[in-house]
Amino acid sequence: MPFEIIGEVEMIAVGSRIRDLPRLRRLYGRGRWRKLKGVAVVRLRTGRIRKVELHGHEAHGIGRKKIERKQYVDQEA
Repeated sequence: MPFEIIGEVEMIAVGSRIRDLPRLRRLYGRGRWRKLKGVAVVRLRTGRIRKVELHGHEAHGIGRKKIERKQYVDQEA
């Protein structure tokens, strides 16, 4: 992963409310899938710490999969 999540993200959907559920089950297996969204502090590969908006999926026993940075929300000079 090109970044490390330092803060927390919130759950916005569970189970059948996730549109990508068939694809997630096909690629990674059955599990209690959750869709995540939130603003978190991350450490980039370069060592810089930035605040970003994240979207992704996770399941118990499988872990977080496909976490994406959507946009930076801090003001970089």
